[in-house]
Amino acid sequence: MTGPLSGVRIVEMAGLGPVPFAAMWFTDMGADVIRVDRPNRRDDDLAGVEPALLRRGRRSIGIDLKQPDGAAIVLDLVAGADAIVEGFRPGVMERLGLGPDECLARNGSLVYGRMTGWGQDGPWASMAGHDIDYLALSGMLHAIGPASQPVPPLNLVGDYGGGAMMLIGGVLAGILAARAGGGGCVVDAAMVDGAAYLGSVQFALMGEGWWQPRRQSNLLDGGAPFYRTYETADGEHMAVGALEPQFYAALLHGLGLQDEDLPHQHSVSDWPVLHRRFAEVFRSRTRAEWTEVFAGTDACVAPVLSMAEAPDHPHNVARGMFVSVDGRSLRPAATPRFDGREAAAVPEADTARAAEILRELGYSDDRVADLERSGAVT
Repeated sequence: MTGPLSGVRIVEMAGLGPVPFAAMWFTDMGADVIRVDRPNRRDDDLAGVEPALLRRGRRSIGIDLKQPDGAAIVLDLVAGADAIVEGFRPGVMERLGLGPDECLARNGSLVYGRMTGWGQDGPWASMAGHDIDYLALSGMLHAIGPASQPVPPLNLVGDYGGGAMMLIGGVLAGILAARAGGGGCVVDAAMVDGAAYLGSVQFALMGEGWWQPRRQSNLLDGGAPFYRTYETADGEHMAVGALEPQFYAALLHGLGLQDEDLPHQHSVSDWPVLHRRFAEVFRSRTRAEWTEVFAGTDACVAPVLSMAEAPDHPHNVARGMFVSVDGRSLRPAATPRFDGREAAAVPEADTARAAEILRELGYSDDRVADLERSGAVT
């Protein structure tokens, strides 16, 4: 593997959502990630639940963790790893004999990354949940959407923003500390915590009286007429983010409006008046026409593209933001970039290499054959 994380080895306990997303990112950055899967996993079992995209680029080994040999193999894996990441409910890894105590006993420098919805403790720790639930309890779901009702922002804020990205940061911080001689550690990454942390600025503004707990009443939630979307003549939309005075002036110029004929930008009581005026003007032209009007300006106005349209936008094409994986479909390229170079290509899906992995751990051919015959590994 090549990349900034080349030389880092991570054991991934197969799961859904943020853990495989984090493992995909580690792999994209050059880490050697070994995925511990359930035995005889079939890809069609995961159809519509976990895309092959999230399993790309890493080797996998199917292990029956209910057999005595299963946990022993995982402990052998973590003995030579920098980190392990898992997303089971609290207590599951301990019952399997693979909790932090057992793993850190085998490798005192191991970073043990734990990803849950509610965290390792607290009265809701053992409850099931999904992204929308963690957002709800964090206060973030209430803040997103039109005034009439909250709208879940896909599963980006809980699963991947508050979940996977916080797990990634925690694991990397732990690895740095371990390599500096600080020893291993346990990383407790909870999606409810991460979602709230992503809202730190909004919580701070609310505490200072600058943020109202009502949707579409604030600067960044669609309440401000200069920070929201507007429908165009063809039923498409333009996104407007003209916060600063100079950008707001560029917005008015593009719309053909005069500042002296309008209420002041930050007169909150007059925001409905400004909104209606902007909406009226935006409906007079198509999205393509408005895109041309604002191209090259600092008005902070952009066309709202669909997922089908985004890969073909000239800016995204110029940056190589999407890559072809099979000659037909496009996927976002790995990010961030280093030294201006494109991310290294990686295989589309994980590859089952149980025997290869076991031999790297020092298992003899006879031992590998025995484990395969018993069904402990596949």
